[in-house]
Amino acid sequence: MTTAETLNVFVVAPHQGHALQLTPLLSRTDVKYVPDAESLLRESHLVIPDVVLLYTSTPGVPLHQVLPMLRQRAELSGTHWLGVGTQGLGELLAAGADALISDATPPGAVALQVRTMLARAQQYRDALQRVASLQRRMDTWEHEERVRDQLVHMLVHDLKNPIAAVMGLIEIVQDDPRIPEDNRELLQVAHDETQHLLHLAANMLDVRKIQAGKMNLKRELMFTPMFREVIEQARGDVGSGLRDRHVRVAIESDMSPASADPEILRRVLANLISNALKHTTTGGVIAILVKSIPGGVQVMVRDDGEGIPADDLPNLFAAFEQSRLTLHGRFDTGMGLAFCKLAVEEHGGTIHVESERGKGASFIFTVPLAQDNDDEDFVELV
Repeated sequence: MTTAETLNVFVVAPHQGHALQLTPLLSRTDVKYVPDAESLLRESHLVIPDVVLLYTSTPGVPLHQVLPMLRQRAELSGTHWLGVGTQGLGELLAAGADALISDATPPGAVALQVRTMLARAQQYRDALQRVASLQRRMDTWEHEERVRDQLVHMLVHDLKNPIAAVMGLIEIVQDDPRIPEDNRELLQVAHDETQHLLHLAANMLDVRKIQAGKMNLKRELMFTPMFREVIEQARGDVGSGLRDRHVRVAIESDMSPASADPEILRRVLANLISNALKHTTTGGVIAILVKSIPGGVQVMVRDDGEGIPADDLPNLFAAFEQSRLTLHGRFDTGMGLAFCKLAVEEHGGTIHVESERGKGASFIFTVPLAQDNDDEDFVELV
């Protein structure tokens, strides 16, 4: 193989004098004389040439017959081929020569043409090295990403069970009539915070699943009653903090059915309602509005809270990209909103936010209507 310092030139010619003339004119270049086509086939397996001069007057097998075979070899993809002669140049060009030059051309001019080709060959080498370096970095990054994913999955999976156990124990203690009322309120706060921690863990796991394409939606036909049921379940997931808010739900009646995974939609709504809860004060209003739009169903979760600074809007749905202090002193990592975006887009819908600082925020997402084939699939499953 060639080295990074030395470039290789083959001169396939009827006599060695053509190579000897070029040698002193090309610095940092190994000029090798090759007497015929058979030798060229053999030598090019031992050393990868950067430039090959093909003299049409070379005896033996015509060079234009072997050139197509040489050009098909992957290791010679960066080699430049220069046809030299008076006759037969057209055949060499048709066979794949990069350039042509007369055999009456002075050696200095031939050397100039070869140096131009060598410069291109060096650029090709440099590009290959950069690609190889980038590929190594990409392989390293992909390995580290896989390790991170495995660690996140193991960590979150191992956290979910003890968190759920803690929640269960708190609920048991809450039901004990001997617990004083003020302690009962503290237990409720502990329960809500534990539930919030469980949601964070689930969101982190599901964001990774969606990014890896491993979350398969279990779509169903969602009519108006199912939307109402999913919203109620999502409110229950958010917890007792909603008791201090005015939650208003308005769902258009007799909507065309949407095609969605009810459990994933429940998680999306729970995250958006929880987000509204975190950014509103006691007595605030959270409205959940569902209506038909052309081609889909639109869901809006609107609050009258603090609103979102304009600087935060571009990165609002990127996990860990935005971290803003809520009204309740808790930093928002954005993981829940990242899950919402990925989950909605996995459905084939869109999500965006409309907000003005001090005037609340509206998170609006869509899910597509069920198509005829969705309806047929649903009937067959039933």
